[in-house]
Amino acid sequence: MQKITKEVYLKWYEDMLFWRKFEDKLAAVYIQQKVRGFLHLYNGQEAVLAGALHAMDLTKDKMITAYRNHVQPIGMGVDPKRVMAELFGKATGTSQGLGGSMHIFSKEHRFYGGHGIVGGQIPLGAGIAFGDKYHDKDAVTICCFGDGAARQGSLHETFNLAMLWNLPVVFVCENNGYAMGTLVARTANHTDVWKLGLGYEMPCGPVDGMNPIKVAEAFDEAIQRARKGGGPTFLEVKTYRYRGHSMSDAQHYRTKDEVEEYKKIDPITQVKDIILEKKYATEADLKAIDKDVKKRVSECEKFADESPYPEKNVMYDVVYEQEDYPFIDHKIK
Repeated sequence: MQKITKEVYLKWYEDMLFWRKFEDKLAAVYIQQKVRGFLHLYNGQEAVLAGALHAMDLTKDKMITAYRNHVQPIGMGVDPKRVMAELFGKATGTSQGLGGSMHIFSKEHRFYGGHGIVGGQIPLGAGIAFGDKYHDKDAVTICCFGDGAARQGSLHETFNLAMLWNLPVVFVCENNGYAMGTLVARTANHTDVWKLGLGYEMPCGPVDGMNPIKVAEAFDEAIQRARKGGGPTFLEVKTYRYRGHSMSDAQHYRTKDEVEEYKKIDPITQVKDIILEKKYATEADLKAIDKDVKKRVSECEKFADESPYPEKNVMYDVVYEQEDYPFIDHKIK
């Protein structure tokens, strides 16, 4: 893993702040009905992505995740303007406006979604890793999911095959405390989700998901293991989301005091404190970064606002059609 230098801390600060402000902007435009449907925000979980990206080789490694998926592709290199345009349902979006909030995708930058089916991405992540191993690509797949998805049968089937076939994949449970509004303790007789890996003799363990340094170290070990042919790893990254499960979540299952307690260990604040303590930058320097971040987010909104909606024919152009399908008279209009 690359050394965590002054430049890394400053990049983490700028990136995490941008992701936070990007999501805040989405919350604001959602209320204005510029973004429709479901909207799941990442506020509070930024250290997971920051640490993971530091350990990954973005020239070949891949990532797949669930529907809380707006900032991951940005971290992987996708233009944030295109991500916001996708959320606005515009033709300039990552999927021409047809995917929306839960289905951001970029083959170019090796970000494979964005999946609305809980746990649906887990076998797909193993499949991507299988393809890389089969074609000897020396790439590792990061497969992320929430604590609720850990209850899906597909996880166990996937863990079994991933170990059997020694696949280069890192399974990551982003345990943000609640599956929608349900505590882990109410869905299983154990609260240490990472121990599910023990049943498959898979290397596994918990990670402090509010600290990008701890995340980077854990991911680096897992990625290097996979790259050297050591097979999969399962990490339970313990994090916290400051907003509800989605914008429609009234959050009756937790108190405001609980949220405020977790804000005391906000990953952005932690990194900022280190920067100031080590004199990597001054308060004035950080305020300049803050200003630039807000400007870039505003530019994303302007781009999305001014972009056209896709033509109706685009909807039909991407639907599979079999010309010789039996039982259908294609002469009927």
